[in-house]
Amino acid sequence: MRTLNEPTPAELEHFLPSIREIVRELDVESGAPNMMDLLRRYPKAHGESFNKPYLSRAYRQLCAQGAFEYSHRVAKRFQVKKVRTISGVAPVTVLTKPFPCPGECVFCPTDHRMPKSYLPDEPGAMRALRHEFDPYEQVSNRIRSFYMNGHNTDKIELLILGGTWSSYKKSYQRWFLQRCFDAMNGVDSESLEDAHRINETAQHRNVGIVIETRPDHVNPAEVRRLRQLGVTKVQMGAQTFDEDVLELNKRGHTAEETRMAVALLRSAGFKIVLHWMPNLLGATLESDREDIDHFFGGDGAHPDELKFYPCSLLKNADLYQYWQRGEWEPYSDEEIIELAIESKSRVPKYCRINRVFREIPKPNIVVGCTQGNLRQVVQAEMKERGLQCACIRCREIGWGTDISGPMELHCLDYETRFSREKYLSFDTSEGRLAGYLRLSLPVPSATGRELSAAIPELEGAALVREVHVYGPALALGDSSRGNAVQHMGLGRRLLSEAERIALDSGYRRLAIIASVGTRGYYGRRGYELDGTYMVRDLREDLEETA
Repeated sequence: MRTLNEPTPAELEHFLPSIREIVRELDVESGAPNMMDLLRRYPKAHGESFNKPYLSRAYRQLCAQGAFEYSHRVAKRFQVKKVRTISGVAPVTVLTKPFPCPGECVFCPTDHRMPKSYLPDEPGAMRALRHEFDPYEQVSNRIRSFYMNGHNTDKIELLILGGTWSSYKKSYQRWFLQRCFDAMNGVDSESLEDAHRINETAQHRNVGIVIETRPDHVNPAEVRRLRQLGVTKVQMGAQTFDEDVLELNKRGHTAEETRMAVALLRSAGFKIVLHWMPNLLGATLESDREDIDHFFGGDGAHPDELKFYPCSLLKNADLYQYWQRGEWEPYSDEEIIELAIESKSRVPKYCRINRVFREIPKPNIVVGCTQGNLRQVVQAEMKERGLQCACIRCREIGWGTDISGPMELHCLDYETRFSREKYLSFDTSEGRLAGYLRLSLPVPSATGRELSAAIPELEGAALVREVHVYGPALALGDSSRGNAVQHMGLGRRLLSEAERIALDSGYRRLAIIASVGTRGYYGRRGYELDGTYMVRDLREDLEETA
């Protein structure tokens, strides 16, 4: 079936002369014309102009037919919403079906049409509702949308939203993931394990799976099961580390449970995303400022990523009744901005602040912050004050970053409750981030022994929790061109440095929490699949140098 805005063979033949001229003018090192001016000079028909999604699809088809030699420069000019894949992967977000949530949080909205905490008019939720929460349809249509808008989809990060993943039936979880993989693979599979195997060499390879769960659902058995499903990153709602505020908001878990869940997940190699929600019932600006130390201080949780979600009041949340009784009041926009500025000023380089505001459509918010562009407002105010945010998102390279100079290798050390962490990064001379690796050196503990019993392949191993090279997503096998840094060998160099550090630190094995779509990459570098991890015996390197 022909997709919307997809050129037919007859159209390709008819429009080839115009498309050829457009491509010729765009495929120059510098001085390329303004896109809108160019499209007006070569109209589609009777005053109707080409649009970029149409041209992107036509250009790819014509390249496949041999009419053009593929050019990253031209493909980039046809791209729509370039920022979608600027971090090096194509993020595909899907939602699970509505299902009862074990939590009773007073701030959480309830809509019977959606999973707990989600609203039907949020962008991702609207897509899920349109596809009746079918995982195959959600993934395949999202991939098609990326492709139509000129983005590469060889590397897919799958983000599964929908509340507490661990509370869904295990059979549903396996079916849901299997159908997501079937959509990436383009063929139906007999089982989830079969789907994993197919994806190792598929066109759309999975480079990460993200799920949401609660801290009180994390234990060694659950951690092992998540790895069997292929999960590599876990999001959890910490919300706050103030025990009284957690209890007032009926969160259902303690701050200590959050800390232990983070430690357990880190010990298994997972990337960890925590949600922070200032302005909860019972919170104050002072208690919220103290939370910054609980996230990043000496005994802090040290998340790899953070989502900053100021509490907004929704009419279908229990908090609405508290507000009506005068028991809760929202912070002013100015207070939220000041708190966000303080947070971004203190965040360490190893953390990425993914969000500074949840995309809740403004009509749903009764009171509270409604600035959907809060990140931009905060960044502008910080620039005015001469302040900078050191988080990964604010430093990662983009389309306009000059990468002609040498890359500098840095190592940032920090201690967590049960590990020594090494954040290795390649940065430009201007301090822009090109790529990084997270290396975890476990410290012997009761938690580690408990985990080793559940995941024996991690016994005595150092852990690579993430390898990420930024810049525009390139196709698998493409050599780096233009302003792209992927496939320049930065990942290989980071991995070699991690192996050296692990060996020097007394570890004889290095385990990588590899997604199924990256197993081939690590296999070519001497790693072998052991359980659900790619593992290498570093003693071989020691013997070679002896």
